[in-house]
Amino acid sequence: MAAFIVHQEPEGMADQMISCEIPIRVRYAECDPMGFVHHSKYFEYFEMARTELLRSTGIRYRDLEDKGILFVVAKVECRFRRPARYDDDLLMKVQISRMGRARIDHRYELYRDGLLLCEATSVLACVDRQGQVIPIPPEIAGQHQD
Repeated sequence: MAAFIVHQEPEGMADQMISCEIPIRVRYAECDPMGFVHHSKYFEYFEMARTELLRSTGIRYRDLEDKGILFVVAKVECRFRRPARYDDDLLMKVQISRMGRARIDHRYELYRDGLLLCEATSVLACVDRQGQVIPIPPEIAGQHQD
C-alpha cells in the first residue's frame, strides 16, 4: 500500500478528528468498457480508506476479527460528481465524523488533481460473530467518541 497521511487535532483524545488520506492509482481492471471506473469500485476504495484509517491508530482490522469483533456496513451513500479513468492518480480522504456506543460514521471525498470526483458517507455497526450489536472496543472508542 502506498504511503498515507494521518491527521489528528491536538486536543484530547475524545476531541480528535481522526482522518487520513490515501493515494489510489486506477487500475485497468477497475474500469468499465467505456473507460470509466465502475461505480462498484468506489465502495472498495472506501473500504481501503477505512482500513488504513484504523491502521493509522495502531489497530489492525485483522486483529479485531480474530477477537470476534466485526464492523458491518449498515448504510452507505455516495454522490458521483465526475468520473475517474484508467491510470488516474486519485486521493481518497476519509474521516470519522461520529462515533457512538456501537457505530462509526465515516465521511469520504475522492479527488483527482484537487477536483472532487465523489463524496460519500457510511455507517458501520460493531457486531459479534453472531451478528449481535456490541459496544465498540475501548481501544477504538478511546480514539474518538461522541
